[in-house]
Amino acid sequence: MKQKFLLCINNEGYEASLEIRKLYETIPDKEAERHNQVRIIDESGEDYLYPSSFFAPVRIPMQTKNRILEKRQPNKSLQRMAYNPR
Repeated sequence: MKQKFLLCINNEGYEASLEIRKLYETIPDKEAERHNQVRIIDESGEDYLYPSSFFAPVRIPMQTKNRILEKRQPNKSLQRMAYNPR
């Protein structure tokens, strides 16, 4: 899965969950996009929906993106998505 990151530019009403000027990892969610929202892994380590207007897209070199992903804390929601019982 291609990982995408967004830069937080507004956190009004979500000050405890989002930090301005911080990169956040996204989880693809087509239904959320139809409602102008994005699914973000926030400060709690869980994924939640936020207004897409709170974030700006950023381009990150692949090498940097890989280093960010290597350092992230395990996330329960991502672990559930990755589970593949064969």
